Amino acid sequence: MRLIESRATLLLTYAILTILLVITLFPIALLVLNSVKPAAQIIQNPLALPETFRWDNFTRAWNDARFGTTMLNSAILSGLTIVLVCTTGSLTAYVLARRKIKSWKIVTFYLLATTTAPIQLFLFPLYFGFARLGLINNAVAVSVVYTAIWSPFAVMLLRTYFLAVPKELEEAALIDGATHWQVFTKVMLPIVSPGILTVALIIGLYSWNEFLIATTFLQRADTSTAIVSFFLLSGQYSSDWGEIMAAALIIVLPVIILFVLLQRRFIEGMAGGSVKG
Repeated sequence: MRLIESRATLLLTYAILTILLVITLFPIALLVLNSVKPAAQIIQNPLALPETFRWDNFTRAWNDARFGTTMLNSAILSGLTIVLVCTTGSLTAYVLARRKIKSWKIVTFYLLATTTAPIQLFLFPLYFGFARLGLINNAVAVSVVYTAIWSPFAVMLLRTYFLAVPKELEEAALIDGATHWQVFTKVMLPIVSPGILTVALIIGLYSWNEFLIATTFLQRADTSTAIVSFFLLSGQYSSDWGEIMAAALIIVLPVIILFVLLQRRFIEGMAGGSVKG
């Protein structure tokens, strides 16, 4: 009887997972399907198989959206943001996890408040300040804004990793003559590296897909990001949906490949960050 119940539970679990898999992959499959179809066929029936294959959709999308330049700009901006967030987030999280701070509840409230605050509240003051300082169209300045927005999330997540590390490891390193900086860089960082990788992947994805700040502060064609150039493919009165679908696939493909290659480490990192602090 128990064997029958366990098999039924297993079948139900697989059925639910299969349904969720289909729901998850359906938009990507639809994107791939329509990326090689003429615009007229997409409008007529987006779910039908292509009657003719338009491989030139990818060429036109790459050239019209200037992906050779804009994707490089997105990669640079995402890389800068990842480095800044992981650096400042890991240092702050280590201090909050290992030092007794009486006002920890106030710090927690501040971090949560800054995470939930909409960026629209700060957009106009930031723009006027950046314009006065001559920082418009500056990728480094925009990465600093991204860092300020997403660092609270990184601090809250990384703090749980540092809390999970036994204090005895630090004490042993200090007894052996290591400085606090050496303990942090030589002992703690290698242990919490799955958490840092998780933060890097999430922040990289956020930076790659971010639109509002990028289109506000990076206005020149040679500094715009891939997501902004993708938005500009849509015309006011008409749009080539085949080209747009191909451009969307080009933007999404690097993210999918990255997650497929690092999915195991990402899942391990998210599981490790579930420790309560």
